[in-house]
Amino acid sequence: MQQNQTLPKSSHSDPELGVLRNHTFDELSVGDSASVERTLTVEDIQFFALQAGDLKPPHIQSERAASNHSQGVIAQGMWGGGLISGVLGTRLPGPGTVYLRQDLRFLKPVNLGDTLHIRVTVSALDPDTKRVTLDCLCVNQEDETVIDGQVDVIAPTERIELDRATLPEVRLETTTGHGLERLLSHVRSFNPIRMAVVHPCDALSLTAALDAKHAGLIEPVLVAPHSRLQAVAAEAGLNLDGIIIEDVPHSHAAATRAAEMAGKGEVEALMKGCLHTDEFMGAIVASKAGLRTKRRFSHCYLMQTPAYPRPFIITDAAINIAPTLEEKADIIRNAIDLAHIIGVEEPRVAILAAVETITPSMPATLDAAALCKMADRGQISGGLLDGPLAFDNAVSPAAARIKGIQSEVAGQADVLVAPDLESGNILAKQLEYMGNAASAGIVLGAKVPIVLTSRADSRETRIASCAIAVLIAHSYRNTPP
Repeated sequence: MQQNQTLPKSSHSDPELGVLRNHTFDELSVGDSASVERTLTVEDIQFFALQAGDLKPPHIQSERAASNHSQGVIAQGMWGGGLISGVLGTRLPGPGTVYLRQDLRFLKPVNLGDTLHIRVTVSALDPDTKRVTLDCLCVNQEDETVIDGQVDVIAPTERIELDRATLPEVRLETTTGHGLERLLSHVRSFNPIRMAVVHPCDALSLTAALDAKHAGLIEPVLVAPHSRLQAVAAEAGLNLDGIIIEDVPHSHAAATRAAEMAGKGEVEALMKGCLHTDEFMGAIVASKAGLRTKRRFSHCYLMQTPAYPRPFIITDAAINIAPTLEEKADIIRNAIDLAHIIGVEEPRVAILAAVETITPSMPATLDAAALCKMADRGQISGGLLDGPLAFDNAVSPAAARIKGIQSEVAGQADVLVAPDLESGNILAKQLEYMGNAASAGIVLGAKVPIVLTSRADSRETRIASCAIAVLIAHSYRNTPP
């Protein structure tokens, strides 16, 4: 008669144990079982595809997968088989097990976000060969069987105890196309917008404006001293034929005139050229420009780095020096709007601080808690907020798990809200110059998008910023801010 005995949970069912202990053949009985649970993520699919070379669209491309019978991105079948192997090698029988044979049936697809419960149960023992047969069962969160079958292994005959290794956190670097190329491809279907480029009186800013025109993004209106523009163009070998030039005497007049044009609806966006940010923004925020909305102006960096699996927003790193609680609320609202425009339906917003606990002596943590409560009360909508979160907890699932943080935001943030301009600016520039991040900069909260780039920004950053401005301007045609 078969025994229906389960080995003590402390022996093999707790994934947080610091020591792996196997179960020798002599310790096993028919009916012994062990299990794990695992939720399928995009990263799981990508890593498995990379290792197996299985690059079929249902496994890696949500756009194409949505049209097939599975109605979404699905896991490779052997991803579940790998989880079974993991149970055998770490829990039952555990270290020292030799995998001989498997006979598995894959009954239902495993979709992104599904949670599998994987259980192996001893069904037969052969004392002469130390061979063990185990029944395998994988069910999803709906209690539907997705995989079943049997495996044969040789169980260890000697006790083995191993320190549980801490695996390195591995990140996938996507190399399937340059970020700027993908962005330009996305906005190619939109008509160019009329953009006032303010005082582009150096080769970099003038070239970027012309490149954005040639890319089909903008119809530039160059607001600057005509003679100076012509001199810059001649020196750089640039052709200004057919380009509209709004002649003004100096940079201050250029900023004032461009803001006036935007306020009257003569242009749909503004772009900073070769002038200081204070001079540029001062003309835009002036009441007579007519560009203010009910929102505070704030700056967003849209960034993408090889070390993170998705584009993300850093805010505010250029406008609000030491924002108040209400100003932070507007900063978040603007960032959520940008996330919606670029296609993130419910962005995960991490409100950053130096620690993840509410600490009265650290005002940033108090603001974070208040902002989350404002979201609970509907004062901030459209996204999921959590904070305070230290930077590592906001972007690293492993760091969040180590700290015991249970959150829909931690480890997978789409928006990083800095406590002040200095920390936000340092973070963004550090990622750009030392983390190989691509970036685009944009100001929201005005009636038109404002491309606010640094004089040190690359041509690619300026063009990417224009592409974001195109998306925003077209969105504002339907839903004015």
